[in-house]
Amino acid sequence: MHSNLRTSLPGDSDVGATTSWAGVVSLALGVFGLVTAEFLPASLLTPISNDLGVSIGAAGQSVTMTAVVGAFAGPAVVLGSSRFDRRLTLLALTATLIFSSFLAAISTNITVLLISRALLGVGLGGFWAMSLALAMRLVPERLMARAMAIIMGGVSIATVCAAPVGAWLGDIMGWRFTFAVAGMLGISAFLAQAFTLPAMPPSGPSGLGTMALVLRRPSIRIGLLTLLLVVPGHFAAFTFVRPFLEQVPKFGVEGVSALLLVFGIGGFFGNFAGGFVSERSASLSMTLAAAGIAIALFMLGFAGSSVFVASAATAFWGFAFGALPVSVQSFLTEGASDEPESAGALMLTTFQIGISSGAVAGGLVIETAGPNAVFVLAGLSALLGSALVGTRRVPRA
Repeated sequence: MHSNLRTSLPGDSDVGATTSWAGVVSLALGVFGLVTAEFLPASLLTPISNDLGVSIGAAGQSVTMTAVVGAFAGPAVVLGSSRFDRRLTLLALTATLIFSSFLAAISTNITVLLISRALLGVGLGGFWAMSLALAMRLVPERLMARAMAIIMGGVSIATVCAAPVGAWLGDIMGWRFTFAVAGMLGISAFLAQAFTLPAMPPSGPSGLGTMALVLRRPSIRIGLLTLLLVVPGHFAAFTFVRPFLEQVPKFGVEGVSALLLVFGIGGFFGNFAGGFVSERSASLSMTLAAAGIAIALFMLGFAGSSVFVASAATAFWGFAFGALPVSVQSFLTEGASDEPESAGALMLTTFQIGISSGAVAGGLVIETAGPNAVFVLAGLSALLGSALVGTRRVPRA
């Protein structure tokens, strides 16, 4: 029940080079559905809490549940499914998006809702951990950056659309209908993947030993260490971007919403810019993305009281951060093209560690030194990451 739909890329000079762009687009559709479902509760917490008879804080744990399960699910899926056809594994992961969304839509209490969100975490974490390896099965290595930019485009679109569209649909049709729409997105992704993805037999069993061997490679360690510096910096600031924008440049609610939309749009274009630069040099793309994040955070930390500076810096911040994930994916491809699933699982876990540690650190700093200090220290962290990947030259293995 699939078609290989493999076609030569227009303009390619390499004779016989083929790729499955339809398959790549189906992966982008899948990640769009998963990330949309992940972000939906943020715009629906009030009606969810009212309908289920729980506090806003309790309803908010539906977001936490997906993130926590996703962090563990990525490596677990890679290890537990290493002997299965990767196409079948991917379809199973997409099926969790469908089932979890419809389960959320019919939830009668918070327990059922949290179970549905845990299932989504399995699909989300497994999909992210495998995305690098799946893309490598569909395109030649020289086109990986382009393919990852398309896949990450699904993330960017979901980031821009999920919250406002979710809030709008929830207001008109109710929060349950909104989750059902996410389930329908999952069905669309499942059908697209079923018809476009070729069979992808396992390339060999993955285990903790394999991940340990991949982690010993200098380029992988540098890539992950860069993430451990840049991602906490970004999320230390981004977690508290609303209070910063309200207290420092003194934007109202509408102004904050508009700037967050600008941030998302900047990320959409930054994603494709990162893919373009990564085709030429993944390390350069990572360096520029991290440096861009640092510059934007310094602008906000030191001159964010200016409405103009805050607006411009937020847009540039979104652009720079949008370029980071595709740059990292391309960088890891160069260092672990023979073990992409292990590299993807390591990246996912590192990213989740960065998100959680950044949020905690940002909370501590904002309580003791104020919002400006959060952005300055976050900028320093991102700058160190840029310096690390920009100055180190390591062999691929």
